[in-house]
Amino acid sequence: MIFPIVSVSMGRAREIFLSRRFFVRPGSQPGLVRLVAGLFALFAFAALAACNSSGFGGGGFGNPGSSAAMRGTQPVTGDTLGTGTIRIALLLPLSATGNAGQIAQNFRNAADLALHDFKTANLQILVKDDKGTTDGAAAAASESISQGAELILGPLFARSVMGAAPIARQAGVPMIAFSNDTTTSGQGIYLLSFLPQSDIDRIVSFAASRGKHSIAAMLPDNPYGTLVDAALQRAAANNGVRVMAEQRYELDKTNMQTQAVALAQLAKGGTIDSILLPDAGDATQFLAQMLAANGLTPDKMTYLGSGQWDNDPRITGESNLGGAFYPAPENGGFASFAKRYQAAYGAPPARTASLAYDATSLAAGLAARFGDQRFAAQTLTNPNGFIGIDGAFRFLPNGLSQRGLAVYQLVKGQAVMVDPAPRTFAAAGGT
Repeated sequence: MIFPIVSVSMGRAREIFLSRRFFVRPGSQPGLVRLVAGLFALFAFAALAACNSSGFGGGGFGNPGSSAAMRGTQPVTGDTLGTGTIRIALLLPLSATGNAGQIAQNFRNAADLALHDFKTANLQILVKDDKGTTDGAAAAASESISQGAELILGPLFARSVMGAAPIARQAGVPMIAFSNDTTTSGQGIYLLSFLPQSDIDRIVSFAASRGKHSIAAMLPDNPYGTLVDAALQRAAANNGVRVMAEQRYELDKTNMQTQAVALAQLAKGGTIDSILLPDAGDATQFLAQMLAANGLTPDKMTYLGSGQWDNDPRITGESNLGGAFYPAPENGGFASFAKRYQAAYGAPPARTASLAYDATSLAAGLAARFGDQRFAAQTLTNPNGFIGIDGAFRFLPNGLSQRGLAVYQLVKGQAVMVDPAPRTFAAAGGT
């Protein structure tokens, strides 16, 4: 049996993006994200039951008691999941173009699976099509709130979050969105996704623990690269690491080769001991080949990646990345979830479908435990965090999230875990 996410004492439990985790756009296939099951989940649930709730009092954004008057009681129309008395909404791009609609269906199925796994969930989920647009999301949020939704799960795309967020804020209804664009977060708008900061914090801290203190980076010249740059500067400062050089590249082979040659020339002085290549798939594979051709082979340089490398055969099969390290969730949880999903729906889930499962399980767990304070800001930002498919996570008051990640090493074409996910946020360096 799969157990829901629950709030736990992180001293006694352990730690739960999108292009393949970053900015998902209609027509692009996201992929990434993993189930704490069996005895551990039973233990975590017991920890929730025993946890001191004194830190969850008071009002504030998202307090169902204070915002009920702003929510309507219009009759429910359209697709619904569950028959409970507590209404929440699930906003997805069900009719968006490209493969976005297929991904949306995966998210809907995952939410449905979570309700079936959480047998006592007192939820009714109002499934709304946000069309993958700003206006569509605003309309879907308005309709959901008029029908009594106390919490909104989704949307998926950054532009849709931006459309729904003002509507939710005005009504005092919190939102747990699936976008990875950190500019969409804020008070009451929480991002349940894999953010660059978690990846970079983890891999830089790990590298420092292995004696790597002079890092260079090759970053795509796009919004993701900008986010990684900011995360790298902060992580380096926190871990006593110097950022010796950065090369930004356009996504064409001529420019990538030029930037790789330039970095290789800088590295020949011997002042760089590791290189961060956080991009995904073909780009990182090509960069590794260009760097190796210019003398930076794996025996002479330590390479560091991001969660975008996870389960990507182009990365694991690239000999010029042998010995490289990257952060990702521990593997077992998603495998269990995927098996259950396949049995229920006859096809494997999108890698990010676990986000919808976890968000639904979180809502069910909080509704069962915290009464009128179930979706209050103090409850959602519990510093102890929650357990999900990919381990433990917590929301920060600014709407961002933190996760504990494992570190994997590429060894003979296989990803081998060399450092398990931290069991507390203190151990992970979180504050």
